[in-house]
Amino acid sequence: MSQQEKALDQLDPQVYQLFDQYVHSQISRRQFLQKVGKYAIAGLTAQGILALLAPNYAHAIQIPVSDSRVSVEMVQYKSAKSNTQITAQLSTPVGTDERFPGVVVVHENRGLNPYVADVGRRASVDGFMAIAPDALSPLGGYPGNDDEGRKMQRTRDREDMLNEFIAAYDYLYNHPRCNGCIGVVGFCFGGWVANMMATRIPGLKGAVPFYGTQPTAEETALIQAPLLVQYGDDDERVNAGWPDYEKALKQHGKEFQVYFYENSKHGFHNDSTPRFNPETAALAWQRTIEFFKKNLVHS
Repeated sequence: MSQQEKALDQLDPQVYQLFDQYVHSQISRRQFLQKVGKYAIAGLTAQGILALLAPNYAHAIQIPVSDSRVSVEMVQYKSAKSNTQITAQLSTPVGTDERFPGVVVVHENRGLNPYVADVGRRASVDGFMAIAPDALSPLGGYPGNDDEGRKMQRTRDREDMLNEFIAAYDYLYNHPRCNGCIGVVGFCFGGWVANMMATRIPGLKGAVPFYGTQPTAEETALIQAPLLVQYGDDDERVNAGWPDYEKALKQHGKEFQVYFYENSKHGFHNDSTPRFNPETAALAWQRTIEFFKKNLVHS
């Protein structure tokens, strides 16, 4: 076990709860440092704990941009409803001239960081044309660090951002290399977007929200796409909304599967942070790809 792993193993579970509050703007950086100070352990200060929990993107890239299996480019499209120009990573499988099913990949609450861009490329390795938009495009794009990205994203209107991801669906649908069968996968904020895209897009073929907050019962009634809903079992804040969502899905006869992954925190799929659970992340992603291969087909 490395020194970092030993330190993480010694952290009180309450530290992760405080970190979740911090990254979701419920407490400030100063408040986090003040509150987490009492959980400091030998050789690790409050600042050290924050550094330990921060993402490390350099060690988490699975599919580099140079990977020969994927063609990667940055594209731009217009969202008519929000009147904004959005920059996005578009990745396409190589080696064939066939048309591909599409996947919209939706980032967390901090813009298109390297982890989510990598997820887009992972989807392409598995046979999908994937678009990963950056909701921070109108502000200059992801700034290179998550703290600043969170501050920037908080200044944007949530409905505008939702419309921009819906416009990404339209971009894929009209792309000559896409076969028109499109799904969405999103994480955290992106999980909410995935849920909401299912309520807004009648032609959506499937939605996979990872630990995303839920739509209202009235919005749930509008869903036509099948859902694969994925949560960590140690995520009290987000999971609190599931019972009402489940009730509405059942009441309206919607097609869905839900999984709660053991020993998994909010963000368990993000392999750049200590909240990452390699076993459940791999299983959840396997289920995601299987779900898309089953549902992103012409009916």
